[in-house]
Amino acid sequence: MLTGGLLGLLIGAVLGLTGAGGGIFAVPALVFGLGMDLQSAAPLALLAVGMAAGVGAVQGLRQGIVRYKAAMVLAAAGALTAPLGIHLAHRLPAPWLNGLFVAVMLVAAYRMYQSSRSAAADAQAALLHTKVCKVSQDTGRLVWNLRTAATLAAVGVVSGLFTGMLGVGGGFIIVPALAYFSELRMHSIVSTSLLVIALLSGVTISVAWSQGMSASGPGAVFALAAVAGMLAGRRLAPRLSASVMQRLFAVACVCVAAMMLLRSIGQ
Repeated sequence: MLTGGLLGLLIGAVLGLTGAGGGIFAVPALVFGLGMDLQSAAPLALLAVGMAAGVGAVQGLRQGIVRYKAAMVLAAAGALTAPLGIHLAHRLPAPWLNGLFVAVMLVAAYRMYQSSRSAAADAQAALLHTKVCKVSQDTGRLVWNLRTAATLAAVGVVSGLFTGMLGVGGGFIIVPALAYFSELRMHSIVSTSLLVIALLSGVTISVAWSQGMSASGPGAVFALAAVAGMLAGRRLAPRLSASVMQRLFAVACVCVAAMMLLRSIGQ
């Protein structure tokens, strides 16, 4: 119980600080900390991450920084592919799933490290890259057109597939994708990502529950502790350097990926 609670606090804090990565760390935490296999850990990790993300999303909605229309498009598109992801998770051999999870962690580490570059480098890159999803200078909200809707839907489709298959929540896809394709500010991207994660998690968990998923005592403690960690992470986020947190996140991803790979080889 204590181990599950401590791990849940840590996962929730990571999600609150970055808006991503909760599921990426939650699955290995359940595998190594509570001795679960990947197929059992994925839906439980998603339950914890979804509950924590829901709390963060409510805070963002109260602050008026969640782009809820974008979140609805992302979540609706993701809901179409999340069941396919669950189906694949039950059909693919465990070593394949483990290898795919390691690859996802390494990609997330790279993307997060890239996001930690200096403000000057980011500004220069922004000049060279024209954003597809424009933001109105008057309202601060997205300007909706066919390209914006299609881009967000495509991001949602990929996010939903990985959410169902690996239980990773999708934040590691949504946050960098919105940063790359849209003119939204990072605090708005993080809060919008949390709402999408909460919605996608709800859909995926419903499917998994209908297929026999259950939350044991340690698992329930893990999920509730993740909510508390989210609240703490959201409080700490404004006081910490974003670039330092992103680089620490990237290093942690590489370390956990190495542990998962060694575990797979050992089996």
